[in-house]
Amino acid sequence: MTTLDATVLLLGLLVVTLGAGIWIFSALLIVSIASLYLGLGFSPDRIGAIASKVIANKAVSWELAAVPIFLWMGEIILRTDLSQRLFRGLSPLVARIPGGLIHTNVLGCTVFAAISGSGTATTATVGKITIPELTRRGYNTSLSVGSLAGAGSFGLLIPPSIAMIVYGVLAEVSITRLFAAGVLPGLMMAGLFSGYIAIRSAISRHKPEDATERMTMRILFTSVRDLMPITLVMVVVLGSIYSGLATPSEAAAVGLAIAMVIAGIGRQLSHRMLLETLLNAVRVSTMLCVLIATSSLLSACLAYMNLPEEIKTWFSQAAFSPYMLLFVLALLYIVMGMFLDGTSITVMTVPIVLPVVVAAGFDPIWFGVFLIIMIELSALTPPIGLNLFILQGLTGRAINRVTLDALPFFLLMCFGTLILTLFPIIALWLPSLL
Repeated sequence: MTTLDATVLLLGLLVVTLGAGIWIFSALLIVSIASLYLGLGFSPDRIGAIASKVIANKAVSWELAAVPIFLWMGEIILRTDLSQRLFRGLSPLVARIPGGLIHTNVLGCTVFAAISGSGTATTATVGKITIPELTRRGYNTSLSVGSLAGAGSFGLLIPPSIAMIVYGVLAEVSITRLFAAGVLPGLMMAGLFSGYIAIRSAISRHKPEDATERMTMRILFTSVRDLMPITLVMVVVLGSIYSGLATPSEAAAVGLAIAMVIAGIGRQLSHRMLLETLLNAVRVSTMLCVLIATSSLLSACLAYMNLPEEIKTWFSQAAFSPYMLLFVLALLYIVMGMFLDGTSITVMTVPIVLPVVVAAGFDPIWFGVFLIIMIELSALTPPIGLNLFILQGLTGRAINRVTLDALPFFLLMCFGTLILTLFPIIALWLPSLL
């Protein structure tokens, strides 16, 4: 069987297995084994040896240790009152800016993303606090919901990000440098969102009923006090990583300890809470690790089939420019995002597209940021946009209405991606300092 025939077999099996609705990791495993056996004629013994070696090597990757620890830290923080304190702390600082408290959606998600590592958790946690309060004060519901849908996805881009750890393990690049690469693009997106909110609110005739009290030292002190715990977690976790004092896994352990202390001081820590959060973290991290392991087997299968080289040759013969390649990939990711979650998209595509992207001259660290933004966009695309469903549940609005609310922020993220493509130094400057 030729390489082309084996490739057609692989893609066909992938479509069939995914269409059958079976679990993603099962589909990857079936496709990999079937391609090696039917496409390349490998014996069962050889396939078993390849699978055991690849999966075992990936399963003991030290970088993966950060996943369950960061997840556990996020689960504990989600069950404390830090989200309420974050809203109280940010509200006086943004009340007089055009757009007022809607900026707490953007700033709250930006800050909370730096300790949760999950886009859906960020959207749900911040939304539970801000949506009722913004509605009560008469803010534009469409702008409130749309800004939260877009900013909630920052949990994937702003470190520490579980999605970045998954990409880093698959692409075999530095997790620390990936974390650094996400900082400035994340802040740029937050700036675009806040700028749009301010401009749209300034030209709107709709004015909410906001508090008009002046900022006083007492209010400022209260605001700083409310923001102190979450700031402490951010500074310790990210500071220890970027300073080189700790690896991401070690920093995650320190952050977990601080989260437990904060929960204990607030009398919110209990044996039941510890057990429930631990079980949730174990469930999610197990799912992620299994996906990574089976994706690594698929990557090995592709290498045996020489598929990455064939794709690179095809692109070079087709005379695609590097930017055209990115445009095609962006469209592909947006379409895939309509039907698959971000983790599945990552583990299925990175083994195939990364060699092509690197051959086109793009830095794998930069492409990691690009991929994360594409996954963020998938959270805003129906029918599987997770952020859209979360906000539908929080607000009771129809899914098509929530989608329209999120559309301006979807377009802003596309614009931010264009800026990042034209000026890759935005993502690569901080990693170059490490």
